[in-house]
Amino acid sequence: MGESCIPTVDLSPCFREDDEDGMKKAKEIIGQACSEYGFFQVVNHGVPLGLMTRAIELSKTFFETLPNEEKLKCAPNSGAPLPAGYNRQPDQSPDKNEYLLMFPPGSNLNVYPQNPPHFREVLEQIFAYFTRLGALIESILSQCLGLPSNFLKEFNHDRSWDFMAALHYFPATETENNGITEHEDGNCITFVFQDEAGGLEVRRNGEWIPVIPTRGSLVVNVGDVIQVLSNNNFKSATHRVVRPKSKSRYSYAFFYNLHGDKWVEPLQQFTKDIGEAPKYRGFRYKEYQELRMRNKTHPPSTPEDVIRITHYALNTS
Repeated sequence: MGESCIPTVDLSPCFREDDEDGMKKAKEIIGQACSEYGFFQVVNHGVPLGLMTRAIELSKTFFETLPNEEKLKCAPNSGAPLPAGYNRQPDQSPDKNEYLLMFPPGSNLNVYPQNPPHFREVLEQIFAYFTRLGALIESILSQCLGLPSNFLKEFNHDRSWDFMAALHYFPATETENNGITEHEDGNCITFVFQDEAGGLEVRRNGEWIPVIPTRGSLVVNVGDVIQVLSNNNFKSATHRVVRPKSKSRYSYAFFYNLHGDKWVEPLQQFTKDIGEAPKYRGFRYKEYQELRMRNKTHPPSTPEDVIRITHYALNTS
């Protein structure tokens, strides 16, 4: 299997206190990747390979073998900020996927599947691992930006809006659009792992780079919140999924998020303190998420009308 062209970071030094050189190298790679295009891969990240493999297997069983009436027992929860539970894109949608959207275990926003056996247990375990990994990456990003290591943690201390999606992309055909529309994530940090079908691509210097599935690795990308807070010092990654022909694709995405009531604007460390103009006007996070959801429920007539973080951009020229 070929090598991905996005950088790979060994996180093992981050779990020890006696490898300053390894930690420094990890920060350098992450800082450069986030400054340029917002994507990198991590290995030795603490999420057990066996658990990741099992999660993919159970996801395939859920989507491939369970009848619709069983899947719909995980019906969307109307009280969630996003449609939690089982969802399926309309057949006419170019995205053509089905997914299971989950909020933190124990949350009253959640709908976890009871079948197949042990699926719920695996999902809850992997959710917990991703939550811990999110805190670690958040600390590293703080340091890469020249902020105290606990800065972003204190800013983003509420974990109730984190969520995870198990995704099944249907095979593309010769006659349909087989690419998932390019986009950026609206959150803070996203973790992804995919099966051998691959399909994830990141845009770098105007070119689409395939992210080749690598056993045991996780793909990490920075989202819009980090781009705004850093006043464009870190980039929100532009990416897409190209559905393979004649083959389903399975993946998981974990969204390390921000509470909806949080106010988001460029930090003064990257504006007032250094004499730079803010590149975005401030906004409440849930307001932005509502606009992004409207992109899906009421698709704009032209791509130019899709709401992105540029909706809040200021003209600084």
